[in-house]
Amino acid sequence: MQRVAVLIEPDNVVLEQREIPEPGPGQVQVAVRAVSVCGSDVHYFDHGRIGGFVMHAPLVLGHETAGVVSAVGPEVGVGPGGGITVGTRVAVEPQAECGRCAQCRQGRYHLCPDIAFFATPPVDGAFAEYVVVPAHRAHPIPESLSDEAAALVEPLSVALHAATKADIGPGTRVLVSGAGPVGLLCLQVALARGASAVVVSDVMALRREAATEFGATATVDGNDQDTALASIGEVLGQADVVLECTGVQPAIDLAVAATAPAATVVLVGTGASVTLPLDLLQARELVVKGTFRYAHVYPAAIALAASGRIRLDAMITSHHPLEDAVGALLAARRDPLALKAVVHP
Repeated sequence: MQRVAVLIEPDNVVLEQREIPEPGPGQVQVAVRAVSVCGSDVHYFDHGRIGGFVMHAPLVLGHETAGVVSAVGPEVGVGPGGGITVGTRVAVEPQAECGRCAQCRQGRYHLCPDIAFFATPPVDGAFAEYVVVPAHRAHPIPESLSDEAAALVEPLSVALHAATKADIGPGTRVLVSGAGPVGLLCLQVALARGASAVVVSDVMALRREAATEFGATATVDGNDQDTALASIGEVLGQADVVLECTGVQPAIDLAVAATAPAATVVLVGTGASVTLPLDLLQARELVVKGTFRYAHVYPAAIALAASGRIRLDAMITSHHPLEDAVGALLAARRDPLALKAVVHP
């Protein structure tokens, strides 16, 4: 038997005993060593839903996961996932696609209509001692990466996917809207890809201070759009790329207003329905791109983290045993400086 932290309903997490899952064909069992808390986990804990994703039954949270392979199923070692053995340390890509639909066949497996993604109803996540995943979604990690950093490869993949969609490269002028964990990772990825300047906007002074610590060229207070635009203009002129990480209307308005003609705006943050200023989109011929999770980026994200250019361990602000999963979920609410709480099953 294993221990599992289960969200029964909003604000109610209980520790249960469940059977240890056994790997089937092409799967591996992973002994979970670290699970970092995502804003989506907190949203389910607070509200029981994120947009159209609604809890209708108890749910195990946690999808930013790393551990060590503890068992392998039949057919592992043939084809994708070959070389995974018991004892291999891995970062878990928390999604399993059907492999048959039009999106999967065209390589967009993250858009598979039948995707099974950890901690997205009705699929349980990794606040548990053991999980089972497809072997090709268990990515080996080097010894230079800690278990905690390996768990953060998941949100790093979100940032890398967004930067790739934006085609950030040497000389790109970037505005990152929002200095939460994903925004700070977008900042670091943009710098690693050669951006000439990266400005970060946020309404919270403590978050702006964190962005400065992680290398932002400058930060701006997003509370007053006119003042913020003037500050952005002094550093960037206008932004070639905006990575919008809040999903909040005032932040989106500021981000779009700060763009150069023909700029790319990538919507990274998930929020409620918002509006976009169509007059600016047309007059400047802006390109607006949505992002949903990621695909094909885990190996690159691991290599980038291992290179030392991304400070993952520095983003971890608290550690919690599985018995204190609630404490991990409440960390950001209790401490405005909290970035990433990590659960250790």
